[in-house]
Amino acid sequence: MENTKSARKDDSGDVGSDLSEQIKAATKENHVRAENTQLMLSYQKGQITLTQYKVLLCSLYEIYKALEEELDRNASHPAVAPIYFPQELARLESLECDLEHFFGSDWRKKVIVPAATHRYQQRLRQIGKERPELLVAHAYTRYLGDLSGGQVLGKITQKSLGLSGKEGLSFFSFPGVTSPNRFKQLYRGRMNSIELTEAARAAVLKEAVDAFQCNIEVFDDLQKMLSVTTETGNQPEENGAKTATFPPMMQFTVGICVALTTIGMAIYAS
Repeated sequence: MENTKSARKDDSGDVGSDLSEQIKAATKENHVRAENTQLMLSYQKGQITLTQYKVLLCSLYEIYKALEEELDRNASHPAVAPIYFPQELARLESLECDLEHFFGSDWRKKVIVPAATHRYQQRLRQIGKERPELLVAHAYTRYLGDLSGGQVLGKITQKSLGLSGKEGLSFFSFPGVTSPNRFKQLYRGRMNSIELTEAARAAVLKEAVDAFQCNIEVFDDLQKMLSVTTETGNQPEENGAKTATFPPMMQFTVGICVALTTIGMAIYAS
């Protein structure tokens, strides 16, 4: 029978044997690639437009809808239960508030779901049904990203868009978390205590790498189209009602690239 043990320590007790540390190490190369892309560097300089931010919200909404519905459905699963914190972490409601703020009450009719986002949704649905333990990789990457780099991006976005208040920035707010650093320590501790077989642990690590690599590949493909996006994206928006003033594929170009900054900045934050 295959050995089952905690994700906290391996037999040798070597440093970095925690599951969270292993994910960090496994995805390090992709992190370096992401943080050195021109768009990410530009975003950190505060070069983001309202159109870009709105497309980002649309992409994040679709991803979190799938992720959180699958987490809810598998809340009692042994691998999911320890890291299930819906009241502290859930982003779906906040994203809905932000989308309604920028698009109006009928925002759902104005959102176009790109193929890459749809594929990611499908992956989340698949593992939610077939291998719920793999949700751990996606939840860790996204939520700890929101609590780390996402906080920085919130301030950058507010300043870049000239927003005087917090309306439209709900995604970056975690009213249920009083101390992000302490909560991240709690989250990692819970995650590292999950009992996994060696095969399951390897699968979780691979899932983290695959998820990150998939985003990087989409990012690289779309970045080639940025010059076209710039040319077509300078037209004025009509009362903020449209997702963007350029074609659907161009809309997604900026959205997924900006979304990657959250992932790139966050997974390695302390």
